[in-house]
Formats: sequence, structure tokens, C-alpha cells
Amino acid sequence: MGSVYQALADRWPDNEWLGQLSEQAERCLQSHPHGDLPRWRAALAELPPVSCSAELSLPCPVLGSDAMDAAAVRKTLMALHPWRKGPLRLGGVNIDSEWRSDRKWARIAPHVDLRDRRVLDIGCGNGYYGLRMLGAEARLVVGVDPTVLFVMQWLACRHFAGDLANYVLPLALEDLPDGAPEFDAVFSMGVLYHRRDPSSHLARLRSLLRPGGILVLETLVLPPGQEDDLLVPAGRYARMRNVWAIPGTARLTSWVRAAGFRNGEVVDVSPTTEAEQRSTPWMSFESLREAIHPTDQGRTVEGHPRPIRAVLKAHAI
Repeated sequence: MGSVYQALADRWPDNEWLGQLSEQAERCLQSHPHGDLPRWRAALAELPPVSCSAELSLPCPVLGSDAMDAAAVRKTLMALHPWRKGPLRLGGVNIDSEWRSDRKWARIAPHVDLRDRRVLDIGCGNGYYGLRMLGAEARLVVGVDPTVLFVMQWLACRHFAGDLANYVLPLALEDLPDGAPEFDAVFSMGVLYHRRDPSSHLARLRSLLRPGGILVLETLVLPPGQEDDLLVPAGRYARMRNVWAIPGTARLTSWVRAAGFRNGEVVDVSPTTEAEQRSTPWMSFESLREAIHPTDQGRTVEGHPRPIRAVLKAHAI
């Protein structure tokens, strides 16, 4: 596998930090110890040549021309299972991912103007949202996610789409070097409740934004009537081990304000349903259905309130 991130540094001229970040990501990917990495790389090498193209304004982005042997492409892409974020159409093959991520994007897009913006996406998964951001005319999307399988899925997308200004780096927020440039927008979706210290996470997001820059925060929240409350699960939440804190919307807004943001506004609150998150052939493991109590649909299997997700928009002071 040749250089993956060399072109990234050229997307923001004279940005030494981005050049440093590109080199760091390259080293991490080339030396990553994951045991399945050789198999995933072999799958990428089996993808057929196609004419690169990208239709990014669709709920299901269409990447690349249709391949001659769709069955072979499907088998190769299935080697990168599980596909969590989508839907996507790669080389004529429809990937029905676990999450109908287009539904979340439809709740976010009306509230954010990304035209000509440079965006940092924390916990970006396979880059689906970055594609949608480019479809909304963002100039550059730098995504970071430490799960190397998601990077492989992003590379599969690039095989069909070409060198788009959407990147997925195998890094966590904590891996980002100091001296970061000031991005126009920072997204943190599905990350906050996995942080032991939410306040530190929000403060770090603030440090990556220019004054007036946009924060888009999407996270689990408590149901209406518990706006000021905080759930700290003693064990698992919805079968997830690493859920540390779920706030009510008022408490969430106060956290964001204390971290150096203004005009914090919860623009959407939506319960998660099986129309949006479910098992499919492209993600055949347990999903939302198994996380909900079998006799009380308002509760998780552990007895907590079932998943509700909020989108909060704010501006950096």
C-alpha cells in the first residue's frame, strides 16, 4: 500500500500542523498491529478498476461506475464487514449498513452551513458523513477514528470515488498534535458518552475551532422531563460497556457553555428506532433490537431509558 495521506497536506497550503498530522497518520497505518490488516489490504487489492466518480448529495452516495462483476465486488466489500455507517453504493453495489446515517444527516444538515468550510470530524467512522459534508460544499473534511477497519472502508470508497477532500485518519482525538489550526467547524457525533471526562472532551473541541467556529455535537441524552439529570450507568448501557455519562439536554447545554461556547441550541431530539439502527447482511451482529428490553420498549435490557439522541449546535467564543 503506497502513501495514503500525502495529498492531505496539500489541501491546506502552509499548514505545518496538517503536514505533521498526515505523516503521523501514515506511520500509524503502515505499522498498525491489527491482525486482520493483511486480509483487509488483500481485499482492497482485489477491487476492480473503475471510472472514478462521486454523487454526494444523495442519501446514499454513489461512488464509481458500475463494475462488470457486481457479485465479485460485493464479495470483496463484504470482507470489510461490519459496515456500521452508510448507506453507500460502491461500484454498483449497495451497502445496507447498520446505521441509516442519512437519517441523522437529515436532522443536522438544515442547521449547518458548510459552504467553503474546513471541517474536523471526531470519531468519523468510515467517512460517510464526510462525503455528505462535501456534498454540502465543505472545502475539506479531516476525520479521525482509531478503528482501522473504518480506514479500510474509507479506502474502498476512495477506490471508487477518487481523491476527494474527505480523509479518515487512524487516530483518536488524543493523538492530535499540539498547535492545531483553527477549523471552521468541528463535529463530534456519538463520542461524548464514551468519554470519562465530558468536560475535557468539550474543551479540546473548543481548542480546535476558530472564534465563531461551529460545534456540532450529537450524543445520547435523557428523556424529556429529565433535562437537568445525569445518568452514570453502573454497568453497561444498551449492551455497551464504555458509556460513562448521559445528561439531560439542559445539563448538556451547560457543559457546552462552560467549555467556551455560546448560543448553544439543541436543534433536534430523536429516539433511536430500528428504522435507523438494525442488523443487516452488511452488519450481522447484534444491534438495537437486542439492546431494548423485550417487555418494555421504553427501556434498555439493563433497565435504563432507551436511547434518545440529541443534536446541539454552538459557536466558539
